[in-house]
Amino acid sequence: MGSIQCALINLPGMSHGCVASSTDFRTCKGSLLKLGVKKAHHYEARKSVAKIGRMGARMEGAGVGTEKGAGAAVGVAVKDEGLSFKVLKGRPLPFGSTARDGGVNFAIHSTRATSVTLCLFTLSDLQKGVVTKKIPLDPLLNKTGDVWHAFLPGTFEDLLYGYKVDGQYCAEEGQRYNPSCILLDPYAKAVISRGEYGVLGSGGNCWPQMAGMVPIPDDEFDWEGDLPLKLPQRDLFIYEMHVRGFTNHNSSRVNYPGTYLGMVEKLEHLKELGVNAIELMPCQEFNELEYYSYNPVMGDYKMNFWGYSTINFFSPMIRYAAAGVGNCGRDAIHEFKMLVREAHKRGIEVLMDVVFNHTAEGNEMGPTLSFRGLDNGVYYMLAPRGEFYNYSGCGNTFNCNHPIVRRFIVDCLRYWVIEMHVDGFRFDLASILTRASSLWDGGNVFGNDTERDFLTTGTPLSEPPLIDMISNDPVLHGVKLIAEAWDIGGLYQVGSFPHWGIWSEWNGQYRDIVRQFIKGTDGLAGAFAQSICGSPHLYQEGGRKPWHSINFVCAHDGFSLADLVSYNQKHNLANGEDNNDGEDHNNSWNCGEEGELVSLPVQHLRQRQMRNFIVCLMVSQGVPMLSMGDECGHTKGGNNNTYCHDNYVNYFRWDKKEESKTGFFNFCCLMAKFRSECESLGLEDFPTAERLQWHGHQPETTDWSESSRFVAFTIVDSMKGELYIAFNTSHLPVLVTLPTRPGFKWQPLVDTSKASPYDFLADDLPNRSIAIAQYAQFLNANIYPVSSYSSIILVLSPDGDS
Repeated sequence: MGSIQCALINLPGMSHGCVASSTDFRTCKGSLLKLGVKKAHHYEARKSVAKIGRMGARMEGAGVGTEKGAGAAVGVAVKDEGLSFKVLKGRPLPFGSTARDGGVNFAIHSTRATSVTLCLFTLSDLQKGVVTKKIPLDPLLNKTGDVWHAFLPGTFEDLLYGYKVDGQYCAEEGQRYNPSCILLDPYAKAVISRGEYGVLGSGGNCWPQMAGMVPIPDDEFDWEGDLPLKLPQRDLFIYEMHVRGFTNHNSSRVNYPGTYLGMVEKLEHLKELGVNAIELMPCQEFNELEYYSYNPVMGDYKMNFWGYSTINFFSPMIRYAAAGVGNCGRDAIHEFKMLVREAHKRGIEVLMDVVFNHTAEGNEMGPTLSFRGLDNGVYYMLAPRGEFYNYSGCGNTFNCNHPIVRRFIVDCLRYWVIEMHVDGFRFDLASILTRASSLWDGGNVFGNDTERDFLTTGTPLSEPPLIDMISNDPVLHGVKLIAEAWDIGGLYQVGSFPHWGIWSEWNGQYRDIVRQFIKGTDGLAGAFAQSICGSPHLYQEGGRKPWHSINFVCAHDGFSLADLVSYNQKHNLANGEDNNDGEDHNNSWNCGEEGELVSLPVQHLRQRQMRNFIVCLMVSQGVPMLSMGDECGHTKGGNNNTYCHDNYVNYFRWDKKEESKTGFFNFCCLMAKFRSECESLGLEDFPTAERLQWHGHQPETTDWSESSRFVAFTIVDSMKGELYIAFNTSHLPVLVTLPTRPGFKWQPLVDTSKASPYDFLADDLPNRSIAIAQYAQFLNANIYPVSSYSSIILVLSPDGDS
C-alpha cells in the first residue's frame, strides 16, 4: 500500500469519468498510475493553466488567493464606513451563520488559527471587490475550543459574509493559513459571486471574490404541504440528468432555459417516460469557469459543465437559478425548493449527485477558497510532509473520516433532507468515503486503541466511521443512499461497499456484462443471466436485495446509448486534448460502420440494439437507471468525455424527441409502463426456481457454454400470469420451442427486430389484431423465430380454442 500511496501523492489529476465509464475495470484499475502519469499534462493544462494562469492574470483586487510566497493575490480593499455593529460573544454551535434571537450568530471551526476576522459585504461592494466592514474577533471573548463565534444583533437582508483567517504557514506540516484571502464559510447556505452562468466577472475575472449569504428570520417557502414520497426502492426508475443541459437548447422553448424553473416546465416529459426518480448531476455551488479557455475545435470556450468540483456543499448552484444572485441567493434556494416540490407533486423523487471526495481547491497549486484556508490539515488527506493525496484524480482528497469532516458531511446531508426536501443522494467516487483519514486515531474514533491505529492514511476501512454515521443517522433514516463504489486510487468495491443493509451501488459490473453480451461477446451467457436476476453473486451473500443494484448501461461519463451502438472508438477531438482524454475501453460496437452517416441496414441494426438494451434494463431485477437524452437517441458524436461542453453536445434535443415520439421514445415509454405493471420485474428478493425457469432453444434445456449467445427464461407474474423473455445476441436467427402450458398459449408483446411501432404491440396499436395474426402460424405450433441481435417478450394468456 505504501508504494501506491507514494504514487498517489500529488498524482496529476485525471477525470474520474475515465474510471467511472470504464467497461473493463480490471484493465483500468491495473493501469491507474500509468494513466495518471500519461495524462499529467492534461491535468496541468486544465487545472494549472485554465484556473491558476487566468486567475493570477485577472484577480487583482479579488480575494481568492494562492499560497503565501507563491504569487498570492492582492487582498480586497476595505470600505469601513457608514456601518456599525454591536458584536456580542455568540455561541459556538451550530456551525455557520444562523438567524436567531433578534440577530445572527456566526460560528466557524479552525484548529490552529491565531486570528479570525468576520468580513461583511453589500452585494454592490462584493461586485467591486470591496469589503464593506471588517470585524476582528476577540480570541478571549469570541472563541470556545477551536470554534470562533460572534453574535450581531439586528436584521441583515442584503449582507454577505466571509472570513479572514491567520495562522502559521507551514506547508510541510499541513498548515496553509493565508490572511490575504477572504474565505467562504463551509456552512454558508448560499454563495454569491457572478450572477449569470458562463459570464466572466469584472475585468474578465473567472474567480471573483465569493461570499456567503447572511440569513434573515422568517425566510419561509410555501411547501404547500409537501411530504417525502418514500417510494419503495424496488419500484424506482431513475433518470440521471443535468439541470442546465435539460432545457438550455433553444428547442426546449421554456421561459427559463437552463434553470431549475426551466426543469419544472418540462417535468411532464419525465412523467410521460415513466420516471419516478431524478438523479441530478452536481447542483451544489461550483465554478463553471474553472476550465475556461478557448477551444479552437468547437469555436467556443471550455466550461466545467458537469460540475464535479464543488466549492460549497450547502449552497445550491446559484447560476442554475433564473433569479441569479437576486435577494442574495434566497431566490435561488426557493427555485430549487420549487423544483423539488413540483417533482413530488408528479410522484417523482429527487436524488442529488454529491461530490464529497474532493473540492475545487485542487492541489497545492490551486486556489484558497474555503477549506484550505480554514483547516487544511483537517479537511484534506495529507502525506507526512504536507503533500495532498489524490485518490480522486482531481488534485486533493477530502479527509472524510476525520471527526470534524464527517460531522460536516452529515450536517450537510441533513440540511438537504430537512430544508430542501431531497429524497436521497448518489455519492461520487464513494470509495474515498471508506478510506482512513490523515492522522488516523483509533482511540478517538472507536474509544479504545486497536491495531487500526497503525493504518496508513487512505487505507480502506471495513467499518468506516462516516458510512456508519450516515447509515445510522435518525434524520437520514429512509433516505436513498447510492454509492459509486470505486475511486481513482484503484479501490473497487462494487458488491463489497460497506453498506449496513442500506446502501445501494451503481452496478458497474452490470454495465460491463450487458454491453458485452448484447453486442455478441462469447462466454458471458451465465454472467448475463446473473445480471438479469439482480446480481446475486454481488449482493445476496452480504444480506442485500436486488434493488441494492442500480442497473445502468450508460451514464453521463462515457458513450450515450446511441453512440454505444455507433462507434467502436472514442472521438474526443472536440475536447481540445488530441483525443487523449476519456476512456479507451468502452465495449461498444458500431454495428458494422463507424459514425452517423451509414447504410440503412446498419441504421436498422443500431435501432434494434438500442431496443435490446432498453428491454434488458426493464426486465432485470434491480433499479433501472437511464441517462438523459438516451430515450430520444441523443448522440454526442462519439465523444465519451463531454465534461467541458456547454453546447448542443450535452443539451437535451427537444426537436429530436418530436422526431422519435412514435419511434424509440415511444418504445422506452411502453417498456417502462410494462415494467411498472409487472410485479415480477421488481421483486423484493432474488428470484428462486419456483418463480423463474431458464430455457435454451428447447424448454428447460439451457446452454451456458462459452459459445452461447442465447438466454431465455420464464417468470411467473401475479399481474400478467407468466412471461417468456429471450435474448438472441448471435448473428444467426434461432427457432425456439416454447414451454408448454396446457390451456394457455403465448401471445406476442415485444420483438425488437420489428420496425416501430410494431416492436411493442400495445393495446391501442392500430391494426394490432392483424399484427398478432402474423405470428399465429408459429405460436399455434408453440414455436417462435427469434431474429439475430433481438429480444422478445411473450405473455401467457388463456387459449380460447381449448
